[in-house]
Amino acid sequence: MTNPNDDLFSSERYDAGISIRREVMGDDFVDAALERNAGSDGETLQKHITATVWGSVWSREGLAKRDRSLLNIGMLVALRATEELRGHIKGALANGLTRTEITEAIVHASGYCGAPAALSAMKVAQEVLVAELGPLEEESDEA
Repeated sequence: MTNPNDDLFSSERYDAGISIRREVMGDDFVDAALERNAGSDGETLQKHITATVWGSVWSREGLAKRDRSLLNIGMLVALRATEELRGHIKGALANGLTRTEITEAIVHASGYCGAPAALSAMKVAQEVLVAELGPLEEESDEA
């Protein structure tokens, strides 16, 4: 049986998407997601997201990658999608957002999404920020 999405997965959108996804999220993150889903029902979803979200949405002109990362933080806080947020915090750093900007995005989202959502998000963000940048007191380039 032929998968009706096979053309989509081998398209220019998938190629563009995998390139952007790797640039933003890092090879280790992308490889782990693809390997975790290889040969399973989730493989189709991974390919679909790569082609559509990364290949069609993230590749659009009009917003810089750092702006898209900032938006993602707010949306993922609102959705309480903390597992997705974990990867996108790392991606936000790769796209040039600072620790302060990431923290402020979560503080800002608390006013619209509520304290419980922001607290859950900050827990995840803190883990990633410490892993990537070290503890806050060690950082000297931001106040």
